[in-house]
Amino acid sequence: MNRRQFLLTLGAAATAGGAYAWQQDHGKTPPLPPGDILGASNTVGHRLRRMQFPEPSATEKTPVIIVGGGIAGLSAGWKLQRAGFHDFVILELESEVGGNARSGQNAITAYPWGAHYLPFPTQESRAVRELLADFGVLQGDPYAVEPVYDPRYINFAPQERLYANGLWHDGLWPQVGVRQRDLEQYRRFQELMGEFQRQRGADGRKAFAIPIDFSARDPDLLALDRLSMRDFLLQHGLDSEPLHWYVNYACRDDYGCRYDQTSAWMGVHYFASRDAQARDAASDDVLTWPEGNGWLVKRLRERLEPHLCPNAIAWRLSELDRAILVDTWHARENRSIRRLARLVIWAAPLFQAPRVFRELAAARTTAIAEFQYAPWLVANLSLRGFPQERRGAPLSWDNVLYDSDALGYVVATHQQLAVHQEQTVFTWYHALCDAPPDQARRQLLETPWRVWAEKILRDLSRPHPDLRALVTRLDLVRWGHAMVRPRPGFVWGEARQLLLQPQERVLFAHADLSGYSIFEEANYRGVLAAERALTALGIPFGSSCQVFGAG
Repeated sequence: MNRRQFLLTLGAAATAGGAYAWQQDHGKTPPLPPGDILGASNTVGHRLRRMQFPEPSATEKTPVIIVGGGIAGLSAGWKLQRAGFHDFVILELESEVGGNARSGQNAITAYPWGAHYLPFPTQESRAVRELLADFGVLQGDPYAVEPVYDPRYINFAPQERLYANGLWHDGLWPQVGVRQRDLEQYRRFQELMGEFQRQRGADGRKAFAIPIDFSARDPDLLALDRLSMRDFLLQHGLDSEPLHWYVNYACRDDYGCRYDQTSAWMGVHYFASRDAQARDAASDDVLTWPEGNGWLVKRLRERLEPHLCPNAIAWRLSELDRAILVDTWHARENRSIRRLARLVIWAAPLFQAPRVFRELAAARTTAIAEFQYAPWLVANLSLRGFPQERRGAPLSWDNVLYDSDALGYVVATHQQLAVHQEQTVFTWYHALCDAPPDQARRQLLETPWRVWAEKILRDLSRPHPDLRALVTRLDLVRWGHAMVRPRPGFVWGEARQLLLQPQERVLFAHADLSGYSIFEEANYRGVLAAERALTALGIPFGSSCQVFGAG
């Protein structure tokens, strides 16, 4: 145990004693802390269903309009700006940009409301490496085999731990109570994933790459898409219960669906696609910040501030002879503005497009109907002190509970350089994947804050019995359409392939197009659309997407 961990342990013990004394003095369960449901507004988004907007009262001309201010839209703006093009606007229906990489902050620390880390980007993720270099996270040559990253942004140890059978242990592979045959199946599974990671297709591409566009297309590989990840394990004679738990956890964590709901191609991709190395860092390290990927959103927002237009819903998009019409309702002013553009980059979730884009081809509308979305719940718990630790591994950045339907929590203050901290924030994640998406979405939206708060506190009180008395505030964000679900048959199916075919004046640019949602894919889709826009406008640029001739 190092000095920082020792001091944290002392602080946790003192605070835990205070929590225990509170319970002894009052003789009952502590009351619920204050809190609220914050963030993404389903009320504003649902206005698109009713289409009750005032007709435009003004008209403006803007050569390029980006609809959607998530990572894809911000990345598109970043690329346009780097090419010296500045005549564009980014429309975002929420009050803040960032999509599911948004973050918050209180008197204790900044904290994530969604994506909370970024693995070292692969060599194919050129645009991500260029962006990280632009912001000083990657130092030196962004195309090096082993780039150098600022050590302040590499996750501090200890990185992750698992709570099982009353004990915390290092890492997320179950170790307590497992049999020798389980350990043997761990080894066989890891060897199998290693073979897939080293495999190359007939065209020389990696079998599984990030971005997905750079993956090999050999028929035997694409056939994996027709299986579920659970069936893939069983076909390979892998039936170990703790191994199945681990793979199921990975699918829930990255894809928002269980392993029996996840394409085996995408399940293998989780383990076989990340081969990036970094100088002076372990291969399983990641980049992270107290606010998660919200740190990158802040940097993008600073660069793109003059182009950002929040609280603006694009509610009508129509192709005219010489322009594209985009009617936008501005919530704060309660009025609509008509914008005329040469090109539109659609960086909002694809399911919204058919309601807005009146001339969208019927085949594309039908294809979009094939996209399913996973609902998520994220909570941030402000604590007056660290909870008492039970046996085993010390508090880590990522903390997972074996027998929970949630995904555990990350500690927002873990990346702070302060040696001793009295307060902290736990960010708790839950993918609602035990019911059909529409049903789970209704549950997410209709369940009151109090019911969610009780569930969260019960979940975290199993490893931390004193936690409830330490929580000073508990806020929630509901992500009704957090990410597209890579179910069997979808990832390499006809619907996604149809939507990948570029259009002339309305360019789709969202991670939905990749069949799953991670920062690298959203960034790639936004940058690729921006490059196509620059080509159409006749503006020279250096490509960030020309790997293996793709794009």
